[in-house]
Amino acid sequence: MNRFQMIKIKQNIYKFLKGEYFLNEEAFKNWRMVVFVVFLLMLMVRSGHITDEKVLKIAQLNKQERELRAEYIAYRSKAMQLKLESNVVSKVIQMGLLPNDKPVQIIREIKK
Repeated sequence: MNRFQMIKIKQNIYKFLKGEYFLNEEAFKNWRMVVFVVFLLMLMVRSGHITDEKVLKIAQLNKQERELRAEYIAYRSKAMQLKLESNVVSKVIQMGLLPNDKPVQIIREIKK
């Protein structure tokens, strides 16, 4: 960059800092741009908040899923133990019934 360009950039920065861009004849165009940029910034911040809320909700649901899966496994193993023949026989004996000594006979219909 040459010296003239540096001076021009410096003057534009000073004009911007002093607020001359918002007070001159073309201020309406500049204000529209500022309002648009502010709107985009607000939209971006809101989008970030929504994303954070969804990430927290996903983490909470994952934790709940792990808890429910552990509870399911505990109940399933308890049900498997209760279905064991030895447990069923001991419960039946307490009720006064005896297990069958003979194997069960299966009756099948023969189709002709």
